Amino acid sequence: MLAALTGLGLSAAAGLNAYIPVLLVGLIARYSDLVRLPAEFGWLTDGRVLAGLAVLLAAEVVLDKVPVVDSVNDAVQTFVRPAAGGAVFAATDAAGKLDSSTFMHDHPWIGWSLGIVVALIVHATKASVRPVANAGTMGAGAPVLSTVEDVASLVMSVLAILAPIVGLFAVLLLGYAGLRLHRRRRRRRAATRSAPT
Repeated sequence: MLAALTGLGLSAAAGLNAYIPVLLVGLIARYSDLVRLPAEFGWLTDGRVLAGLAVLLAAEVVLDKVPVVDSVNDAVQTFVRPAAGGAVFAATDAAGKLDSSTFMHDHPWIGWSLGIVVALIVHATKASVRPVANAGTMGAGAPVLSTVEDVASLVMSVLAILAPIVGLFAVLLLGYAGLRLHRRRRRRRAATRSAPT
């Protein structure tokens, strides 16, 4: 159960920033015993993979803070973030069940699928809010929102690994915030359409 909560938190974090949770899991698995990955996910601890992830993370951190470029980046990340979410969910779920045989252990595609769906929902919310925020702040909100998203991704990743139950509350809080933003956006659209011209 805790492994699934860890996977849920990490995949939600991947929806905000694909590289933070994957890099964190790889580093922790490489340099400590806190996360033990099964053999099929050993590539996550490879030094070259970690270096590549660090470069991609640096690029993401910069690109996501530039108005308009952030929307292009979000379009590209539509494929990357769900894939990262699936990978970290499957890796940590499998890691939590190394010594047991369970339904999800015997059917690893379930972990991949859940991670992809969770990351995609978070990513879609992020990608739909960002253009509205950019338009409303004339681009000034992009670096602020991006920084908040990066910090949230890091905090959620750490909580998912160290305190999965607390991480679950963070995911629920993120979902609630996303739902409120979505409803606010819909109300603004409706008000714009009904306003007299």
